[in-house]
Amino acid sequence: MSNSPLQLLQEHSLRITNCRQEVLKTFLERQVALSHSDLEEVLQKDFDRVTIYRTLKTFLDNDLVHKVLDDSGATKYALCSHSHAGEHRHDHEHVHFKCEKCGKTICIEEVSLPKITLPEGYINKEVSLLIQGVCDKCN
Repeated sequence: MSNSPLQLLQEHSLRITNCRQEVLKTFLERQVALSHSDLEEVLQKDFDRVTIYRTLKTFLDNDLVHKVLDDSGATKYALCSHSHAGEHRHDHEHVHFKCEKCGKTICIEEVSLPKITLPEGYINKEVSLLIQGVCDKCN
């Protein structure tokens, strides 16, 4: 994965704005799933909530971030770890882990979800698995 907000925006052919760079910088620094309100808390002095929301939506639509299942009820987002250059075969079906002590939710991409076959007539749109426990930093 690229290591700078500017590189990520360029790889995804997205217009470079201050808000987009700051949102990406926050994801890169924290390395955990973040909700809109988490980002708003960090960036509220510089950007309004609608601008942050639109930035997240753009990132979601362009596979820069993916939604993360969390037991809090709030939608959280995490950076996608794939390189965008020519790759459209990735999926976001991996394990998410929420630490009971620190409350952080992270992607564990080394563990893939099993293939699930649904009955005829059902269409799978998204599969997610949340494991709760104690992370390696809190253990």
